[in-house]
Amino acid sequence: MTTVYDFSAKDIDGNERSLSEWRGKAMLIVNVASKCGFTPQYTGLEALWRAQKDHGLVVLGFPCDQFGHQEPGDEAEIKNFCSTSYDVSFPVFSKIEVNGDKAHPLYKWLKSEGKGILGSESIKWNFTKFLVNREGEVVKRYAPTDTPEKIGKDLAAQLTG
Repeated sequence: MTTVYDFSAKDIDGNERSLSEWRGKAMLIVNVASKCGFTPQYTGLEALWRAQKDHGLVVLGFPCDQFGHQEPGDEAEIKNFCSTSYDVSFPVFSKIEVNGDKAHPLYKWLKSEGKGILGSESIKWNFTKFLVNREGEVVKRYAPTDTPEKIGKDLAAQLTG
C-alpha cells in the first residue's frame, strides 16, 4: 500500500527530501501561493506548526502557480516572501503543479486518497489542505476556505500529548 512516505520533493533550496523524514508525524500538506486572497492563512499555518510541532505535527507548504498566476516568483522570491511577510519556519518546497499531466506525484496520490466535494479529485484553488495521519494515510481534505484554526479538532485526534 502506498503512503505519503513513498514520495519525495525538492525543498525551497533545491534539495531532494523524502517525506519519510517525517515518518510517525501527522502532516498538514498545503498548496500555497503568495498573492492569493487566502495567503493570510500562512499566519494560522505557522501558528499551528509552532504550537504543535513538539506534539507530532509537521506543516508542509507546496507553492503552486496554477490558480490565477498567484505564485509568480521563483524559489528565492517565494522563500523571501514567506520569511519576511509571515515568518514561516515550517518546511516549504519548490514550486510544483498540483493538477494536470505535470502534477507532482505526491499530489496525484493525495487527490486520489482524499477526494473533494462530490468525489472530485481536482484541486480547485490555493490553500487546499490534506491531513495525513502518523501512518502516512490521508485522513481528510479541506477546502481553501477551511482555515487552519478550523482544522484544530481533527488535528488534535492525530497528535500526542
